Amino acid sequence: MAISYSEELRIKPAPRLPQPEAVKLIPEDMARKYFAIPLEIRENTLVVAMANPADIFALEALSAQSQMRIEPEIASPDEIREAIDFNYKAYDEIEKQVSSISIPDGKTPKQVRFDKLATAPVAQALTLIIDEAVKARASDILLQPQEDKLRVRYRIDGTLQDMLSLPMGVATPLITRIKVLAGMNIADHHRPQDGQLSVNAKGRMIDIRVATIATVHGETATLRLLDKSRATLSLSELGFLPDSLARYEKILQVPYGMLAVSGPTGAGKTTTLYASINCLDKVGRNIVTIEDPVEYRFGDINQIQVNARAGITFSSGLRSILRHDPDVILVGEIRDAETANIAIQAALTGHLVLSSIHANDAIGVVFRLLDLGIEPFLVSSALIGVVAQRMVRRLCPECARLIDVPLIEQMAYKEETGDVRTRFYYGSGCKSCTNTGYRGRTGIFETLHMSDEIRSMLLKDVTAAQLRSQAIKENMVTLMRDGMFKVRSNVTTPSEVLRNAVSLDH
Repeated sequence: MAISYSEELRIKPAPRLPQPEAVKLIPEDMARKYFAIPLEIRENTLVVAMANPADIFALEALSAQSQMRIEPEIASPDEIREAIDFNYKAYDEIEKQVSSISIPDGKTPKQVRFDKLATAPVAQALTLIIDEAVKARASDILLQPQEDKLRVRYRIDGTLQDMLSLPMGVATPLITRIKVLAGMNIADHHRPQDGQLSVNAKGRMIDIRVATIATVHGETATLRLLDKSRATLSLSELGFLPDSLARYEKILQVPYGMLAVSGPTGAGKTTTLYASINCLDKVGRNIVTIEDPVEYRFGDINQIQVNARAGITFSSGLRSILRHDPDVILVGEIRDAETANIAIQAALTGHLVLSSIHANDAIGVVFRLLDLGIEPFLVSSALIGVVAQRMVRRLCPECARLIDVPLIEQMAYKEETGDVRTRFYYGSGCKSCTNTGYRGRTGIFETLHMSDEIRSMLLKDVTAAQLRSQAIKENMVTLMRDGMFKVRSNVTTPSEVLRNAVSLDH
């Protein structure tokens, strides 16, 4: 079967990096206001990339600020926004702010007055940390007290990176400030707590989910940054191969049955589920979700939050939803036999049920449902399709270069694509990708359609290997193969695919 993938990487030449001394002449707020980034100094002239080089007011303001003549060059707004994000770092300013937050001599962190927490240094330091995380496209901020420092880490493209080390004395004021904003109990330093807050970061409203827990060195805080633009992706933007996307969209057109999405934590299951329900008819169908937690809010969809204290669990909530005339039900996760049974019954009684479930691959979902006590004939009747997925990092287009790779990568690529290659694109690391060689992520997918043959086999005593073999005969593309076709199109690297999918196929 011939498979093509059109989302090819456009390898860019080495970018023209702004000179640090040039950047210092124009403050960040002015650069953002006029969509301008200083590039270099030539004698008494400042070369500036601008979205609108004909903006006389901007040219005059930049000249007055820098005390130099301005030589404008045209660039796109997106290019300038990215350049500003990567060249204006606030780490020095964060350290400057926290230097005045230190605990006074003779006091323990618990004795710091509550009203001091809202003072400029603490608030400004936290704002800068969040702003820098948004600029770096981070999904999480981890504030982790160590023996002698507060470790600040960002999760970027699924990988944790150390960003800052702050004095240990600022840990309690900073984390307490977070707890105040998130509506958490600042007097309780021992029990785990959860909360939520919203901030305006660089003109975008970002919802932040906060979790704290006590460690031997003090409370640690994890901030999950929820950018709604990430949750409103269409199915075509997730990374499906064309044939796999067509197969998945065909499954979604079935009026009732159960569609399961599997993968580990952080594999993008929720994003796929949201993209799925957003492509359905939200006017003519009653769509209800039950989630833990409700991370993103959407119009025309009824979303229910799991609340164990109020007696709302996945199973009890799902049972109640069925009394409210739903057409489509999204179950955040099937964790137990009771929830699985109710979801299967709902799928059999005329509802389209979408859910996530933890399993290694698409065939693993079928056997996971059997392990939860669902009878084979019920799984065969109710299940209409399964998607297994992982996230792989995208190559950075700015620094991607052809290199020779180890033999194991060559062999894995040849096994899945039939092509012989010894050289592949890898990122050498640059400022654009924070020296990782990768920028952004995409999905790799394994889409199982429940054909008549597979349903028939499921009613017999078959093994997972036999089901998997039949699915591949019916043109199911495995995670490994899907990933290697993205390697062929220079979207990612062989090592990324092997790191995320090798244990499933080999």
